[in-house]
Amino acid sequence: MGKRIFVLLAILATWQHWDRIETFLGLKPTPQVAAAEAGVVLYATAWCGYCAKTRSFLAEEGIPYTEFDIEKSAEGRRAYDALNGQGIPLLTVGNTVIRGYSPEGIKAALR
Repeated sequence: MGKRIFVLLAILATWQHWDRIETFLGLKPTPQVAAAEAGVVLYATAWCGYCAKTRSFLAEEGIPYTEFDIEKSAEGRRAYDALNGQGIPLLTVGNTVIRGYSPEGIKAALR
């Protein structure tokens, strides 16, 4: 019984950290903050409803952006923390920081 629990825990840990494992093994390229030459960077999570609304808005408007899942990307989490991130979604448009879902704020920052 003890071996079964250990195997189950090992499988669960692997599943939870699969993105990190892929990056470590070189199966997936790491995102580059510098690749955000479009100027729009979205810090979000997979489960956040307002993050999903922000993604939809950016797609509908044809606004190119780079996204970091702050729960899966160490690089994204460091950048988010450096911006004093206290909620999601958090966007940067050039030097402008937009906290929360704000289509008007995004449009204003892009002008």
